[in-house]
Amino acid sequence: MSEEAMASMISWLPILFMLFIFYFMLYKPQKRAREERDKMLSSLQVGARVITIGGIYGTIEEIYTETLKLKIAENVAIEIGRGAVSTIVEKENKATVE
Repeated sequence: MSEEAMASMISWLPILFMLFIFYFMLYKPQKRAREERDKMLSSLQVGARVITIGGIYGTIEEIYTETLKLKIAENVAIEIGRGAVSTIVEKENKATVE
């Protein structure tokens, strides 16, 4: 290999290194988070207690293709997009305090 070709290859090393860092620091974690979110959204079930992106707590009453019906208070239900669900809340222990 000539000196010129070697110098050309060495000049590409910083760019390749930055691409390597970009992939492992940005792309891969975002892909993993997106997969976990898609898994959570596909596992939604009627009766699950959830929090929306807007901070509204509610219980799922009905699930449609792209939306779901969320009961947020007695006799109050709203229809939200499936993607608006932020978190599935663990079942609360409703023990009475004495």
